[in-house]
Amino acid sequence: MRHFKHLSFTQRLQIEAYLKAKLPKNEIANLLGVHISTVYRKIKRGLYTRLNGDTYEYEDSYSPDISEKKYRDNLSCKGSDLKINSDYLFAYFIEDKIINEKFSPAAALAASCSEGFNTSICVSTLYSYIEKGVFLNLTNKNLPVKHHRKKHNKTNNTSRPPRGTSIEKRPEDVSERNTFGHWEMDCVIGKKETHKTLLVLTERYTRQEIVKIMKDKTSSSVVKAIDRIERQLGSRKFKSVFRSITVDNGTEFSDFKGIERSVLTKSKRTQVYYCHPYSSYERGSNENQNKLIRRHYPKGTSFDGLKQSDIDKLQDWIITILGKCSGGVLQMMFLTLVSIVFSNFV
Repeated sequence: MRHFKHLSFTQRLQIEAYLKAKLPKNEIANLLGVHISTVYRKIKRGLYTRLNGDTYEYEDSYSPDISEKKYRDNLSCKGSDLKINSDYLFAYFIEDKIINEKFSPAAALAASCSEGFNTSICVSTLYSYIEKGVFLNLTNKNLPVKHHRKKHNKTNNTSRPPRGTSIEKRPEDVSERNTFGHWEMDCVIGKKETHKTLLVLTERYTRQEIVKIMKDKTSSSVVKAIDRIERQLGSRKFKSVFRSITVDNGTEFSDFKGIERSVLTKSKRTQVYYCHPYSSYERGSNENQNKLIRRHYPKGTSFDGLKQSDIDKLQDWIITILGKCSGGVLQMMFLTLVSIVFSNFV
């Protein structure tokens, strides 16, 4: 049985020394204990052109460093066979979901499972394939913004208190995400000098969203939006669904009394908590899922021509994405609420 062994860097240095001593190739092979063809291949791999300082003529010379680098580069390209093998239908399906339907890689893989594909790869492997250019059309440019976890400074230096109840007084069980009914709220604005704004509410437990169109980004519009949701749900159901809402310190959320006060009974309907200034990570679910909206409506997009039917389609897409990622369990929990809350609303 024949055994093959790659040359070490020391042996490459020896080749360089033997060539400088003008030893014949067959003698170099004998000294290294390899076949002469191996010597020729290694010399060819390490050849480069240099200027001879004595004759001022260009000549070919051997570099052990170049030879070793090419060996390492080739070694890094070597790997196990692709797990997708020749399953072109699977590859086309993943490309279509990410490029055309704007799915995340995780959601695309979850959708492939529900479609019955036999090929199965993990999310990190899919990202690796995209990075290496395995797919025909799918590249990193088609992906959502990659998540970069930031290290947050827990010390909050601010010269003013929050507008209402601070997040510091929010119960610990809300942070643990073990119960339904605790929301985060924010506004997604359109093109500058336009008025229509999207009000986005994200439920912390299910990660599901409610998106509403407002005529402008004002505190009165926010209160009116919440009032209309309460009218649709009724006072009792609203209290059970919206147990608390966490917001930032934007002026659009300055009327915390209006948000908390029931439009039907004039009693308290929910509890509003304010994040620390410049601490958007304290409502991270809302921030992250606003990126789903930005996949369809990038910054600079005017919302003036936006209709509720467009938002309904966006909402259905978000529910589909999150339902795929969670296996559909949380999606089913949320469908009843969405069917009640989503109706013509501007």
